[in-house]
Amino acid sequence: MDIHFVLLQAVEQQQLDFIELAIKGGWVMAPILMLSFIAVFIFIERFFAVRRASKVDNHFMSNIREYILSNRTDAAIALCQASAIPQARLIEKGIKRIGAPLSDIQTAIENEGNLEVARLEKGLAILAMIAGGAPMLGFLGTVTGMVRAFFNMANAGNNLDIQLLSSGIYEAMVTTIAGLIVGIIAFFGYNMLVAQVQRVVFHLEASTMEFMDMLYAKK
Repeated sequence: MDIHFVLLQAVEQQQLDFIELAIKGGWVMAPILMLSFIAVFIFIERFFAVRRASKVDNHFMSNIREYILSNRTDAAIALCQASAIPQARLIEKGIKRIGAPLSDIQTAIENEGNLEVARLEKGLAILAMIAGGAPMLGFLGTVTGMVRAFFNMANAGNNLDIQLLSSGIYEAMVTTIAGLIVGIIAFFGYNMLVAQVQRVVFHLEASTMEFMDMLYAKK
């Protein structure tokens, strides 16, 4: 029982020290903390959005082929509308253009594909900006902290005390660490999402080529 009490006190003291360090980081910690929340929100929201978009129905294109070759375009459109994935929206756009020149159909599909990719990449530019901006804010805190430390040192005269330097040094070190942590997390999160989006784009391009092959064969 006594051991558990001691461990609980140690954990509480460690949490208190972390909060105190964050406070000693100064005003620069506020925007860094805000950027961390934004980065985490964007990553989680985009992760699940891209994950939903990457779902693949192995029977979807085979069913579309069957409907198209048998001139059952209404059934093909209904199947696309029932499948809430980017692949289905691309194919639906192409089916609705059947009868037009094949070049026009392909252009319509490509335009829809660009819109789908833009939807998937929503927020990624902000995440990339955070990956580069958070460390810069941390370095800004480093500069302001060192300026404060030297200012206190210059005004201390012969009464120089380490306590006069501690606030500036805390601000310099804590903001640097915080900015780098947020920047690293945002950097890896951004690149992970970009890789997932690229896989979705590759699948969309493959579906577009397969659909156009159907139309050439039907022609």
